[in-house]
Amino acid sequence: MTEFFEVLDRDGAARLGELRLDEPLQTPTTVDAVLEDAGSRWVNSRDEPEGSSATLTILPHRGMPTGTRGVVQEAFAPSIPDVTFPSAAVITPHLADDLGADAYVLSGLTGIDRDPRRLVEAITETRRAIPPDTALYAPGIAEPASVALLSYLGIDLFDTDRSVIAATQGRYLVSEGSIPVEELDELPCPCEVCRPRSVADLDVDALTQHNIAQLDAMLRLVRERIGDGRLRDYLEGQVRHQPWLTSAMRQLDQEWSYLEERTPVARQSAMTFTTDDALHRVEVVRFADRLTSRYRPQLDEHPLVLVPCSATKPYSQSPSHRHFREAIDFRGHIVSLTSPFGVVPDELELVYPAQHYDTAVTGHWSASEQAFVTDVLEAYLRRASYPRIIAHVPAEGYRSVIQEAVDRVGGFDLTFTVVDHPTDDDSLSHLSSALEGEWAYRRNRRYRAIVAAIADMQFGPGIGADLVSGAEIVGRYPRLRLRDRTDEQLLTLVPQYGQLAFTLAGARWLAAHDSVDHVVAIEGFVPHGSVLAPGVIDADPAIRVGDEVLVEGPAAFGVGRAAMYGDEMVESSRGIAVDVRHVQER
Repeated sequence: MTEFFEVLDRDGAARLGELRLDEPLQTPTTVDAVLEDAGSRWVNSRDEPEGSSATLTILPHRGMPTGTRGVVQEAFAPSIPDVTFPSAAVITPHLADDLGADAYVLSGLTGIDRDPRRLVEAITETRRAIPPDTALYAPGIAEPASVALLSYLGIDLFDTDRSVIAATQGRYLVSEGSIPVEELDELPCPCEVCRPRSVADLDVDALTQHNIAQLDAMLRLVRERIGDGRLRDYLEGQVRHQPWLTSAMRQLDQEWSYLEERTPVARQSAMTFTTDDALHRVEVVRFADRLTSRYRPQLDEHPLVLVPCSATKPYSQSPSHRHFREAIDFRGHIVSLTSPFGVVPDELELVYPAQHYDTAVTGHWSASEQAFVTDVLEAYLRRASYPRIIAHVPAEGYRSVIQEAVDRVGGFDLTFTVVDHPTDDDSLSHLSSALEGEWAYRRNRRYRAIVAAIADMQFGPGIGADLVSGAEIVGRYPRLRLRDRTDEQLLTLVPQYGQLAFTLAGARWLAAHDSVDHVVAIEGFVPHGSVLAPGVIDADPAIRVGDEVLVEGPAAFGVGRAAMYGDEMVESSRGIAVDVRHVQER
């Protein structure tokens, strides 16, 4: 059971945590000053260390070099004493397991730290095997340039060994890598070590102090980025300075299940997309996957009207989209084409991350962007039954993507309506004329489609149609509410991140639906404000941070938002599992 480490916040696999010593440490951080090594068992047998609440004690261990055969590792499998002080156990990826420690020291990384595939495999394999509420220590590999990526992989604790070694080698460390001291004309860092010195005055001691200060500064930045949910944004630019870091990030993107279960389904922070690597982000792939597997167009008895996205979010608030809506006048189903998400139906414009991103706009899509958007649009059209398609898009980029997707699916009548620019008078006139004779749906019909679509995205296909059947939508977009036949409120649409927040009545409706399994089973208590992980008996493995979940136990029934992913709730012994919004005693 973890006693002295707690995860406080998450950004993908990166975490903000607290190592609870006499003087607590905020993680990710270096731990040189608080480590106490009880020694190697290869030399002789070791007695149980006394330990201290002021230090993190590395328990007696048998470290093994990189490449040690699995059978040898198993022959010397670690066993650790049951201690009551902050402790760390030395493990290898092959033998990673829950040993009851607060932290784990991952042995053997120094031999593979420039091998992206092996490094990513070692860390993700280990992180999966040890309890999610324990700290992971990667000794001997951290430098300012790599610590952000290592944190993104799931490392919590580091040391200054590499910074010290770099100083003895005459390497001046910066956030992008290192510079040989002899190549410096001046010291670019304004730290207390460098500011009063010239290059000639930079001896090994001063260089060591600078390198350690740079590592500390980067860890401070990493903690800040994790806290505001933008570590990935930073990484996509920072890793470009070293090819091995770029390769490691791309290798990590292939570990879909590892990253996806640890990535929140919604948050307030905006994302920045400036590289093709953004197409592989969990948020992008998850949105496209749910769109093409859960969402079903509610308005596809009307023509599909494809329009370009806008810089203003949500799209409906932009001047261009207001022009489009006036011309369409509820006679067609509006769907925006955008990179990096591909397709954003009108009903989903609030759903995270469709209104939480900014991207570099050049007027040209890269080949990767065109391929991604084409694939998503094709998958979308295969699930729809529109009578025809009207494409109100610029000629550059958009038209070829649409034509390719339509050709792949076949069976759709396609009309392009833009003359020069989508918002010029002639183009808008053509758009309106293309919809001549189409019957218009009512505003309330759109509102029902919005609630149904978001419900499908949250809980799975078909939930939305059942939810809105016979119910009444009240309020004005985007602040919509759903009431049942007895006029009891079931839910509210939260416009900040496009999710449905349920009342107790709505939660009871969800609990009665066969297809809804976002359930957290708790012990026999009535939660007030939150459910802590020790009180969780079981949880749906599909639950992600930010999901709307049902809380059920012998003494209580409630609803709230997940603060951990499902397996983390079950396997953790510390931390908030669910932020409970409504609860009732049974």
